[in-house]
Amino acid sequence: MKNKIVYLSCFILMSLTSFSQSISSSPYSLYGVGSLYDSDFGVIPSIGSSGIALPSSTFINNLNPSSLGYLPQNHFMFDIGGKAIATIYQSGSKTENRNNFQFSHLAFAFPVTKNSGFSVALRPYSSATFKISNLKLPLENSQEYYYLTATGSGGLNNFDFSYGYRFGKKLSVGASASLLFGNTVDDRNFLILNSITSIHKKTNYDGLRGTVGAQYKIDSTLTIGTTFKMPAKIKASKIQTVETIADEVVTTIESDVPSDIDDYYMPSEIGVGVSKRFKNNLNMTLDYEKSLWDNTNQSELYGNFVNQDRFAIGFTYSAKKNIRKYWDRVQYAAGVNLNNGYLEVDGKRINNAAISVGLSLPIENTFSVFNISYSYGQKGKISENLIKENYHKISLNLSLDGIWFLKRKIE
Repeated sequence: MKNKIVYLSCFILMSLTSFSQSISSSPYSLYGVGSLYDSDFGVIPSIGSSGIALPSSTFINNLNPSSLGYLPQNHFMFDIGGKAIATIYQSGSKTENRNNFQFSHLAFAFPVTKNSGFSVALRPYSSATFKISNLKLPLENSQEYYYLTATGSGGLNNFDFSYGYRFGKKLSVGASASLLFGNTVDDRNFLILNSITSIHKKTNYDGLRGTVGAQYKIDSTLTIGTTFKMPAKIKASKIQTVETIADEVVTTIESDVPSDIDDYYMPSEIGVGVSKRFKNNLNMTLDYEKSLWDNTNQSELYGNFVNQDRFAIGFTYSAKKNIRKYWDRVQYAAGVNLNNGYLEVDGKRINNAAISVGLSLPIENTFSVFNISYSYGQKGKISENLIKENYHKISLNLSLDGIWFLKRKIE
């Protein structure tokens, strides 16, 4: 069975890689540095992206660096994954289908001492890949309209180092340092009356952000956790070309002109979570996060950044009646994720809601598993100048566990 799982997982991941040529993304990635990625480590996508209070005892939990204090001794953990998304975009006048493959993450973790652990992870932070055609928008202080056509690509990457330390058996604390870097390419055409203005812009970003966290075991079945992501300034610079076309005459206003632009500000974020295990091998996770986007004092031409609230709840279950039976070791999972979004467009919040189910298929008698999850969600709404997204997402990842530095009992 273990070889079948390994072959199946490798085949699916390679198939998804070949599918990546059809990449596309949300039209809401037009804002800021793009649409932000969810966490897809281990079982997390199956339980509604909850898990602030889960220890890294069987997988790498990137939601809380303090979880690394519970890494098992002599174990080396490796996690890699990807996800495929099929989305239906609906506006008041038309419907469009798009497919999307996204690399999810690459990470490894290992214990430093019997009470501490370290991890390194690389993952996308945001995606600014979008395509918008002939979007009708009102001119400010006017009864007239203009039409926007825009395409974008790129986004930010997140390369982070995390360390967690456990005091005794109950309290663990940790910290992460994240390097955010990348660029976006943005082409926009504005049709105003009989004149077209074209703007080609490439923007480069780089910056650092810190996270601290803690977990406390109240008893053997109940753990609470908390995280605090520090506000950060992401430096930005751009190269821009601007042209206008009127009466078939092309006028170049700027040509590859470098300049500084307003830096991008990440908000402070506060999260709390609970993990509760019940006697019948059922575990519940419950998270709440608050992102203080209002404090960044940022706005976009087409919308504003507003404070965001996110709620997530998840459940996992495994029979574990007979550990020699494969299906008794399989873990089943389900979750719900609700957030009111950090964007407000035309006075309307871009809400997001999703449900998820998943399986964790064990490989050998270690912590190695192949995780697969399915999510269905809705983002935005159908109204004037807004788009509703209905998406189906399949997340796949391999969580591999190796045992190091053990002496052989028989020479």
